[in-house]
Amino acid sequence: MFNKIKAIKDLRSQAKTMQSELEQIQKEGSSKGVTVKINGNQKVISVSIEEGMLQKKDKLEEACKDAFNSAVKAIQKDMAVKMKDMGGLDMLKDMGF
Repeated sequence: MFNKIKAIKDLRSQAKTMQSELEQIQKEGSSKGVTVKINGNQKVISVSIEEGMLQKKDKLEEACKDAFNSAVKAIQKDMAVKMKDMGGLDMLKDMGF
């Protein structure tokens, strides 16, 4: 029982380390005058909108959606590599989960 408790504490520690590492990864996605930057925890860091897009509500909304989706797609690739380098979910197999 104590081994499982220790394993859970180790897992929690590894998760915090992984979250910290992923926060350092940043990617941008752009579409039609809108640029969105996110980090590896998929939190938006910044949004940039060209002046001309402010008058076109429908196009602005579409561009924001597309830019965000583009950034998420780019960051997911980097996150997969980073998680694999850090041991990924294979560590759960060793803990009996």
